[in-house]
Amino acid sequence: MFNPEQLVVYPAQGVGRIESIERRDIGGQGVDFYIVRILGNNVTLMVPVATAAKVGLRPLHNRNEALEVLESFKDRSSFTGHIGQNWNRRFREYSDRLKSGKLEDVSHVAKELLLISGEKELSFGERRLLEQSMALVSVELACSLERSAEDIKAEIESMFADVLQKEEKDEKNS
Repeated sequence: MFNPEQLVVYPAQGVGRIESIERRDIGGQGVDFYIVRILGNNVTLMVPVATAAKVGLRPLHNRNEALEVLESFKDRSSFTGHIGQNWNRRFREYSDRLKSGKLEDVSHVAKELLLISGEKELSFGERRLLEQSMALVSVELACSLERSAEDIKAEIESMFADVLQKEEKDEKNS
């Protein structure tokens, strides 16, 4: 059970604050809802308390877990590249990972797309997924580590400076 003012994560939406727990009459029955305001876009969600775990509402990662996720960006051993992969299949896989709400999955998408950007120019859809995954990761890590989202994003991007510089050089040569 979450408490008012607690920070939580809602899949594909990001970090939100529980504003209140309210009881509403639905079909003649009283149902308790978490009223969650998403920090990134100020959207308010009503999440049934009884099914909150099923829809993926979860607490923020603690400081140690957040540091592990941030450190995981340095490990490129699982990256196989995009060659031979069908973009539609990759898009579906990445979208599913973002919807899972698991920080590890979301950070995997960001890392993969940052690495792919070093091999080829990202399509519009890939850039959109990269922006979304970076926003989700940087905001949650910022809240867990008590830093700014911009600082976290800059730190992640610095880990990929070699890749991002290659991308910039390729764009200039085009």
